[in-house]
Amino acid sequence: MRTWERGLAGLLGAGLVLNGLIMLAAPLAWYQQVPGVLETGPWNGHFVRDVGAAYLVAGCGAAAFALRPREAWPALAAGAGFLLLHVGVHIADTVCGRSSLARLAADVPGVIAPALIAGALVLAARMRGV
Repeated sequence: MRTWERGLAGLLGAGLVLNGLIMLAAPLAWYQQVPGVLETGPWNGHFVRDVGAAYLVAGCGAAAFALRPREAWPALAAGAGFLLLHVGVHIADTVCGRSSLARLAADVPGVIAPALIAGALVLAARMRGV
């Protein structure tokens, strides 16, 4: 694995872990502060913590991959699976009219880009036989 790819996986993992920890530790603050979240529906702390747990696991998978790519690529792949399915939910909400194209565009940095990065890292690892 190239050094920059491992570095990117480490940065991705750190961001996902941080987001997950905040969602678990301060779910109401997360819900109120993240742009666009208030538009997704009423406050549900249990749901925010559930999703935070998924982000934490995805982040740990990316971080593990950064440290030990050959052993941890399946963990990265599982985390990428969650992230890409999460993007799918956002796209479906837009297509079905439950959300707007502007909202989907605003989700690019925090939802779509991390999923695409994780997916690309998995593909690159598998193409190189990691």
